[in-house]
Amino acid sequence: MTHHAREPIVELTAVELRDRLAAGGAITLLDVREPHEREFASIPAPAPAGDLFIPMRAIPGRLDDIREALGRGSVVAYCHHGVRSMHAARWLAEQGLGGVLNLEGGIDAWSVAVDPAVRRYH
Repeated sequence: MTHHAREPIVELTAVELRDRLAAGGAITLLDVREPHEREFASIPAPAPAGDLFIPMRAIPGRLDDIREALGRGSVVAYCHHGVRSMHAARWLAEQGLGGVLNLEGGIDAWSVAVDPAVRRYH
């Protein structure tokens, strides 16, 4: 099945992501934020989920890592509010790495809807 860049990027809500992680799905979380944001807070990836931290500017040099993660299962990109990760998912689709999902509302929505222990920031 081929993915075309024009296909919409599928978005998951924080609750949908929580449920998939709880079910033990083969999911890799792709954090595209900056290192200082990552140090402040991140979404925990319970086993067997994977955790891939690749700031947006580094993504072009890490396509093999993302391709490998897609080979293992779903990849869900996230950032602070879901905007940068949506850009990243679209760009990856244009490079032929379709199927990257986006966390709607980003880590902020995760903090509000799922895990208040994950600190919110501005």
